[in-house]
Amino acid sequence: MIGYLEGKLLQRSEDRILVLAGGVGWEVLLPVVVMESIRDRPLGEGVAFHVFYYQTERQPRPVLIGFNQGLEKDFFQLFITVEDIGPLKAAKALTMPIADIARAIEAGDVRALRKLKGIGDRTASKIIATLAGKLQRYLLDLPGQDSLPESRPGAPAREEIAQRVLDVLIDQLGYRPPDARRMIAEAFQRNSVIGSPEELFDEIFRGERAP
Repeated sequence: MIGYLEGKLLQRSEDRILVLAGGVGWEVLLPVVVMESIRDRPLGEGVAFHVFYYQTERQPRPVLIGFNQGLEKDFFQLFITVEDIGPLKAAKALTMPIADIARAIEAGDVRALRKLKGIGDRTASKIIATLAGKLQRYLLDLPGQDSLPESRPGAPAREEIAQRVLDVLIDQLGYRPPDARRMIAEAFQRNSVIGSPEELFDEIFRGERAP
């Protein structure tokens, strides 16, 4: 199973690229938001992707779908749990940043989701019904391709992490400021080595789910 691919950009077409790695040219299908991030990347330059490997009896030819960040791939794997959304349809639908899609789902915004390629009212409603309440960790904008591989040098300070998460909890998820601050403080008490907004979200909602 292929989960990560790093090599040289050999060819590029409308929705896929060819990556030369280990003497083999790997064809990788890229969602629009991922393709846009390398649109101006010169051929021959290094690229790296987290890869979703897809092959079934109905789709016997293996398909590799590439993402700049592991978190993007995680979101994609949640997205395809929605009824009637398979990997190929999902890859074509991701025409907006993951954070924007997550915000639309959490807000129940059918109109925003209809802007995704191939998504109509009925499918948008299914997406909201299936995924709403599960996407807090995806609400913050993801770093770009240059952060691969996912290392953590220069991680933001605790105050910056807390403020970014506080803004999302209050402005986008509707929590009262005192409750949001309490949730953040308790999360840091449980885990003092939180190093990113995503980790803070995970800890907050892990604590909220605890009995």
